[in-house]
Amino acid sequence: MFYEQLGAGETVIFLHSGYSRGILAFASQMLDFQKKYNCYFPDFRGHGRTRCESLAWSTPQIADDILAFMDEQDIPTAHLIGYSLGANVGLYLAVLHPERVTSLTTIGTSGFCDPAGVEQFEPEWLIANDQQDMIDQMTERHAEAHRGDWQAHMRESAQDWRLYPQLTPDQLGGISCPALFITGEHDPFAGEERVKHLASLVAGSAYLVVPSGSHRPHMVRENPTLVNDTILQFLASAVSGVD
Repeated sequence: MFYEQLGAGETVIFLHSGYSRGILAFASQMLDFQKKYNCYFPDFRGHGRTRCESLAWSTPQIADDILAFMDEQDIPTAHLIGYSLGANVGLYLAVLHPERVTSLTTIGTSGFCDPAGVEQFEPEWLIANDQQDMIDQMTERHAEAHRGDWQAHMRESAQDWRLYPQLTPDQLGGISCPALFITGEHDPFAGEERVKHLASLVAGSAYLVVPSGSHRPHMVRENPTLVNDTILQFLASAVSGVD
């Protein structure tokens, strides 16, 4: 598993979105967070510069990979910050391995499977609609991980989008670590109503709706300052145990 590491302090693992990689998904967080925390930015299997014999992957499999990565790096516990696909990976880890998760922050997930819009990310649709820019971008970003087979990458992504997360309300309600759920006001995959519902299931959790934000409110040209400041304050309270 390829990864970048910056900073010192308590460990934060950043879990990137689908179609992306660690340093791209969290480019607007790297400088702020490395000042106070030991930050890891791994590339998931099937993504970026991580190499694997098999091109198959799924959200639960990536969660297992992150757990193995923590073992390999001798990280007993970590704060998890996940975006989109990575947010769902974080939910799986918080549900299935609570002893390893110090806190959980998600960006851009409702906590429940919603395949709406996935058709426009399948290879056949991209080719039929002359989306060469997207094809080139996927080939460039993930050439090492999918060995140049961008279509296999997009099919795996679409399949995962259709299937996961598969966590029940009771499982989500069992999350015991401090949790913060973030969405952009106009995020079609999360949004205020869905994130409020997710927060209502997790006792003691908090949520943030970023005004005018899209699915990526933490990125440049949106509102990374608000998102970063909110997460940093949340992490400080999680470390100190103060609400």
